[in-house]
Amino acid sequence: MHPFHTDLVQPTEPPIPAETVRLPERGFRISRTKALIVSALCWAGWSAIVWAVLNHRTGALDSSGLMWLRSGPDFGALGPGYITEAVRDMTALGGVLLSTLATIAAVVALLFLRLRREALLFAATVFFGWMLNNTMKALVGRERPNLVPHLTDASGMSFPSGHSFASAMIYIGMALAFASMSRRHSVRYTLIGTAMAVSMLIAWSRVMLGVHYPSDVIAGWLGGAGWVFLASALLYAPARAAADSETARKLDPTRQMTVPAE
Repeated sequence: MHPFHTDLVQPTEPPIPAETVRLPERGFRISRTKALIVSALCWAGWSAIVWAVLNHRTGALDSSGLMWLRSGPDFGALGPGYITEAVRDMTALGGVLLSTLATIAAVVALLFLRLRREALLFAATVFFGWMLNNTMKALVGRERPNLVPHLTDASGMSFPSGHSFASAMIYIGMALAFASMSRRHSVRYTLIGTAMAVSMLIAWSRVMLGVHYPSDVIAGWLGGAGWVFLASALLYAPARAAADSETARKLDPTRQMTVPAE
């Protein structure tokens, strides 16, 4: 006879007792004053770029940025092909598909960590942020650059860069949400700083691929960063009220995981 088989996974080490696992009951939010200051600085820079674009003052910056790392009579990309492929991979992180998947994954993770306030705040920030970016694109109505060949497909208006706005909004917003799990400023600043650096790389990849002017991505990144810090200050109270409501408690996925003590 064959020995009895089971599909249950047997742990290789003793399991961690349930009472040693601690999930954060309440997050530690960013200072409202600091958030407003950072947001004001970002929006001031954004306003300056918008003024410069509307008054045709960004020609030198835009042309030199697009010609950087281009060569030859056809203005092809410098360097081996894998560099261009890596830039395409980087830019995909700010695209609609991957950024939406990242947003959904972050919201689900925050809910299972019992950080309903942060989950609702992050979701609201992204939702209203997309509306804000699309409105800005429609108002300015700038065409995409044609100075150099495009190294990836792109459509729609050019200003501000949607990839730049989305990457700043989503990845910095995600960092702010998960930074609430730590009281230590060093941990929080590291998460937020890393998100800023990654989102800047995503933004600049749009210039390297020739589908945006440098002024497009600067304005897009400043707008996305300015919005996420502004939202953390303005939308926190509504998110807290919604998260603490009885309806939100009933929809909490972790409620069904709680086993009553005998």
